Amino acid sequence: MSPMPAHPRHWPLLALLFAPGIAAAGDFVPPEVQFSLQHLKTEERARAARALGPLEALPRYLVQLEVDPAVRAVKGHLRVEWSVRGRALDAIPLRLTPNAFAPRMSLSEVTVNGNPVKPQRPEDGLYLLPLAEPLAPGSTVVVELELEGRVPRAQPGTASLLGALGASGGGNSEAGDYGAFSATEDFMSLVGVVPRVPPLDAGGTPWGGPTGVGDLALYEPAHVLANVIVPSDWKVHVTGVAMGEVPQKDGRLRYSFAAGAVRDFPVFASRGYQSATATVNGVSVESHFAARDAEVGKRVLKYASDALTEFERRLGPLPFKNFRVVEAPLSGGAGGMEFPGLVTVGTSLYRGAADPAGALEGLPGMGQMQGLLQAMGGDAAPLGQLGKALERTLEFTVAHEVAHQYFAGLVGSDPINAPVVDESLAQYTALLYMEWKHGRAVAEQMRQEALVSAYHMLRMSGGKDAPADRPTSGFEDSLQYGALVYGKAPLLHHASRKLIGDEAFFKGLRSYVDTYRFKWTCGECFTQELAKASPSNAKELERLRVRWWKEAHGDEDLGEPNLGALLGGGGQLDPETLKLMEELLPGLMKGLQP
Repeated sequence: MSPMPAHPRHWPLLALLFAPGIAAAGDFVPPEVQFSLQHLKTEERARAARALGPLEALPRYLVQLEVDPAVRAVKGHLRVEWSVRGRALDAIPLRLTPNAFAPRMSLSEVTVNGNPVKPQRPEDGLYLLPLAEPLAPGSTVVVELELEGRVPRAQPGTASLLGALGASGGGNSEAGDYGAFSATEDFMSLVGVVPRVPPLDAGGTPWGGPTGVGDLALYEPAHVLANVIVPSDWKVHVTGVAMGEVPQKDGRLRYSFAAGAVRDFPVFASRGYQSATATVNGVSVESHFAARDAEVGKRVLKYASDALTEFERRLGPLPFKNFRVVEAPLSGGAGGMEFPGLVTVGTSLYRGAADPAGALEGLPGMGQMQGLLQAMGGDAAPLGQLGKALERTLEFTVAHEVAHQYFAGLVGSDPINAPVVDESLAQYTALLYMEWKHGRAVAEQMRQEALVSAYHMLRMSGGKDAPADRPTSGFEDSLQYGALVYGKAPLLHHASRKLIGDEAFFKGLRSYVDTYRFKWTCGECFTQELAKASPSNAKELERLRVRWWKEAHGDEDLGEPNLGALLGGGGQLDPETLKLMEELLPGLMKGLQP
């Protein structure tokens, strides 16, 4: 493909040509690709090329954004250079997830190969750019457009606390996106603001978009160069390597970043945030957090560094030189959100770990629940137990989001049609991290608190068991989604491990990551890798996959729900207290639903 021409509106390429660290190549590699490749570890570039083909042929996105937090506005310009694969196309698809639930962003001055086009909208958040003539496979297309929009105010995120604890586990907010595209006085979350070409199936149909439950989207690996302009007292957080901060004539700051072979490109901006950094095997790990949460933010850095250390040792290296954890005001039951090279963790978890008593304030039914908890063990005991549980949950959530760097950041899967593939492995790998770091007893406690209890919460609140392996649209609500995808489904891997033993299980897990690195996986692919590691158990492994993912045996496999055990009370709860709490639980869970 030909290199993108320099254009002052799009990217200051002439200035970047003199940036340090850009090595001359024997074969010509466009400068913008060289910038993006700085994001990848040197040894990972060869691995990526073996999986994806020539890295200069990957899609390229040049992004210019201007963010005005005072009026919650964003505008900018996008240029995409993309090659047609598989079959001829008569329209280029673009997905804009902020518009999946409400019209928030507008596109204008859209051109394809220099020709103006009028986008069609077959569904919310999906645009088709019609072509005058079909493009054959191998053809290169250049899309340019202007974008502009207003960012809605963030919804209260207190429900994220119980969501992360397993009460709702991955629910949606009123907007359907967990606050991914929202703003507070000091934080702008602009997830999805950059329109992306979605993956296409064999027939050329774009993969499905967000449904209001589960993740928003995932894309083919691509290179991104981005300029983001913000007021001088704001900072920008994106995935990629920082290329510099340049003061503008009007007093604002322009942040520049380059990202290589990434499946998504989130954009965040903050005011009053602090940072802490560490290094893990050459990866710069950064924790960004609100000033009032500095103590917890530093612990988050430690948890992220510890998790990455374990995962690099056992799953293989992270491909990127930078990894960022950003505190974000998530809502709707989300404890965190994952993106390649960057994850967010919900503010409610930071505040809950710092102040367990305050964490319960404002949650529906919590006044009554606090009274019952105090009746169980006096004033101090329940809060002390809650504080420990919240700290474990914070560490577990961080580990879960770090695990997503592998599933599905590195090993790609469809988050809309098959969410169980990546979520179950991220959840179980986080459980493994707790075992590797803290021992089997702590891991077993976390298995009960974060996985089994999520399922029991569903059943005790009146929800139904069902197959976990289904599209996000197939779940009755976010409570069922969280209980089955985050609670029951990961326990397939626990059962598989018990069947074949640790040696074969971990051999198969590493083989799975190595085999599908930078590629797309499938629903049965991990089971197949385990079968290669333990051939005599191949049939039984597949039977387990069908039982745990395709069928509904939750009550039989996980036991009848018991609220006393769920709350850690065991036999200490008298029948009258148990009855009262069981009556309270459905109303509490209903109040947490969006």
